[in-house]
Amino acid sequence: MKLRGPAVALAAGLIALHATPAQAANIATNPGFENGLSGWTCSADSGAAAVSSPVHGGTRALRATPQGNDLARCQQTVTVRPSTTYQLSAWAQGNYVFLGATGTGVNASTWAAPGGQWGELRTSFTTGASATSVTIHLNGWYGQGAYLADDVVLDGPGGTPDTQAPTVPGNVSVGGATSSSLTVTWSAATDNVGVARYEVSRDNGAPATTTSTSHTATGLSPDTAYGFRVRACDAVGNCSAYSSPVTGRTGDETTPPAGDIRYAPYIDITMPTPSLVSAATATGVRNYTLAFALGDSSGCNPAWGGTIPINDARIVNDIKALQARGGQVVVASGGAMGPYLEHACATPAALLAAYKKVLDTVGTNHLDVDVEASIDANKVNTALKQLQNERGTVISYTLRVQGQDYGVDPFSLQILRDAAAKGLEVIVNPMLMNFGHTGNWGDAMIAAAQATLGQLRGVWPGRSDAQLRRMLGVTPMIGKNDTGMTTTQADARKLLNWANANHIGFVGFWSVARDNGGCPDGRVSPTCSGISQSSYEFTNIFKGFTG
Repeated sequence: MKLRGPAVALAAGLIALHATPAQAANIATNPGFENGLSGWTCSADSGAAAVSSPVHGGTRALRATPQGNDLARCQQTVTVRPSTTYQLSAWAQGNYVFLGATGTGVNASTWAAPGGQWGELRTSFTTGASATSVTIHLNGWYGQGAYLADDVVLDGPGGTPDTQAPTVPGNVSVGGATSSSLTVTWSAATDNVGVARYEVSRDNGAPATTTSTSHTATGLSPDTAYGFRVRACDAVGNCSAYSSPVTGRTGDETTPPAGDIRYAPYIDITMPTPSLVSAATATGVRNYTLAFALGDSSGCNPAWGGTIPINDARIVNDIKALQARGGQVVVASGGAMGPYLEHACATPAALLAAYKKVLDTVGTNHLDVDVEASIDANKVNTALKQLQNERGTVISYTLRVQGQDYGVDPFSLQILRDAAAKGLEVIVNPMLMNFGHTGNWGDAMIAAAQATLGQLRGVWPGRSDAQLRRMLGVTPMIGKNDTGMTTTQADARKLLNWANANHIGFVGFWSVARDNGGCPDGRVSPTCSGISQSSYEFTNIFKGFTG
């Protein structure tokens, strides 16, 4: 979060602007869309159609348009052989076009932005030892306009169709009640090839889909009973029978969330000053976010800043003294520097153990994941969901902002969509710093927060505006930002007034060590704000957050 360079760009898939080489076999059905969409299944809001112009080959091509939270995905499941290598390619036009394949042992994808000319996307994969099918797909990206695709090739030998359904999921139960949500959990089903998804039907309605063994139903009415059934499906669409129904009841709307922390400025705990106790004594602010728990030199072992043992006496004693005064801490992982625990821990189980070690050491149940580099969203969200299931941990994601009119960047949005699919409850905390803007900087920060709120409506479409605002946090960088803008006291008060008027869920800032007037010369420093101010002036301004 401190002193960062330009945002890291995501690597694009290879576009090969050359003639397609000869294939040994093409086992895709209707690969050139000459028979319309026969053999393909496209998402409901995609507007997918086979068009006659422009085309890459033959007389037809696919055209589809992402809408809202729909990627305009078109896909088909193809029988394949186990432990076999396949080549997948397609020709495409559009701002962003994605090509990929999923299945047992397979998760291959590539993407490109070929624009108005035909460009070829290519990837390859080797099927798992028990694989009998893969699902190939094409899709666009949110808000990026229509895409075109043609001449899809899945090069390799075909296989024997899978007709066996998975077993019925067992041990289905309902818990985790809030006034607006219930969490359903179950035991994993088994299948001769592999379970691809679970479908959860609420009160016999249309099912929600998840790849995990839990699902959180949201947007429910308070103090109301709901019934749930679960079934398992494989990649080619064989589904088990539904489980017997189970019932749960939502909580009373007046019940407050446990362990609520609404305001917790960041403090670089690797620095000896200011201490938590001294900051609390000077300001009366008793909650702080500790930056950062990283991996040490041995890998998946948490350490402050990656170098100071997690049980360091100075830090732990400072935390305990703060807690003795009625304060509490949020542990933050990630950040601008690394090494991330989310990278060093190879599996969800290992990452879960690392998170638990930090939380247990400092005695808190609040975790913030600050994402300023790419992470394996599935691995991290799997670990976080298990942590939340076991402990009810309050989890926030602190994320990069792409612009005042956009909100968080596309990769951050992917993380949130994966979290929502897994039923993980999070506070979404955009970093209101270091992004391009026009006009007044205070207004630009508010615009970025409002744009992020709009993105949350797409990720969690069943929730009310009040619920979504409670999921939103804001974290500006006080004083001089890394890339030129300056957050003044007036900007801070403007943002605070907006946060109070909209009853959002959290306010923080970077950082307490900078909250002093030690360098009023415009410099960017980890130990001063770079502007003229009194000590702890921003801490005291944001202390006025009422939630």
